Amino acid sequence: MRVIVVGGGVVGTMHAWQAVERGHEVVQIEREAEARGASLRNFGQIWVSGRAGGEELDTALRARELWEAIGERVPGLGFRAIGSLTPVRNSREHAVAEAAVARADAAARGYKLVTAEEARAINPALRGAFEAALWCERDAAVEPRTAQLHLREALKASGRYTFLPGREVREVVGNGAVRDDHGDVHQGDAVILATGAWLSGLVRELVPDLPVRRVRLQMMQTAPLGEPLTTSVADADSFRYYPAYTSEALDELNAEQAQAPIAAAHKMQLLMVQRQDGGLTIGDTHEYEHPFAFDTLEDPYVHLTEVVESFLGRPLPQIRRRWAGVYAQCTDTTRVVHRQQVADGVWLVTGPGGRGMTCSPAIAETTANELGW
Repeated sequence: MRVIVVGGGVVGTMHAWQAVERGHEVVQIEREAEARGASLRNFGQIWVSGRAGGEELDTALRARELWEAIGERVPGLGFRAIGSLTPVRNSREHAVAEAAVARADAAARGYKLVTAEEARAINPALRGAFEAALWCERDAAVEPRTAQLHLREALKASGRYTFLPGREVREVVGNGAVRDDHGDVHQGDAVILATGAWLSGLVRELVPDLPVRRVRLQMMQTAPLGEPLTTSVADADSFRYYPAYTSEALDELNAEQAQAPIAAAHKMQLLMVQRQDGGLTIGDTHEYEHPFAFDTLEDPYVHLTEVVESFLGRPLPQIRRRWAGVYAQCTDTTRVVHRQQVADGVWLVTGPGGRGMTCSPAIAETTANELGW
């Protein structure tokens, strides 16, 4: 079988991985010289802890297994089974963490409520003030800026993989066939359109009423911390954002403890991961209304700096990079991904939202299984 994958981000690359693993030939086409979208502009978190139950959690847990297995074969991914800590500072936040630990699927997630002293034993860099923390041992991390590069090198070693950058696919021209902007036709037994947040052009022509929206976020990265941050770190605002924490305790938190005004205005939470060079990736905001701003705003970065410094008990290293990114999310946010046959031999796979990095290996595996690869 010959598979054409359109899109060089993590979802597309994982579809290429599944096809090559199953003995097929793959041509992967990317309109940029390298992927430049959400697959690079994220935390690199394999984030099980906040996922909704049912299909979403099952997908995340399966993806976590696949990431670890692929990481053993591709060390350049920088896979690290680091877990995460969400410090809580008062009785309301503590109650939400307790409710999470009481979930029927808490053991599958690796949830445990730990004291501040236990949290500092897990992550000694957390010297700030908090009273307890929600620990999730199933969370992990990879290096988002380089993951696709290393995956492609491993795919090339198979002898059945070709990467074609700098080509934009413009047209479906037959069963399992597409034409790019160089005029070349790429024929396969299946075409996977994994175009991420690029929802115009060919995608709009094929699916005019696509039930997917775009979401913009702001993030930043610091100079090296100078010591290990041994886990990912979130704050209690993440309880408000992720569906895993839905409970009466969360309702009470939302009713009685307002977010900081900047956090509320920009729909914020803290997520923080240390990169292999020692720097910290920190975010994020959420913007849903189009047209998106073309610039980044400073207030969210000031807020995030204050929250991080309160947990670390020390000044944040110099901020070296600030950026914005856009990802595609199903308008029905309970759906893990939008997967649709859009022409003979052509399938569109998009809209995983903030789950893209986490769930991409399992999303691709499901596609491969459904298409009978």
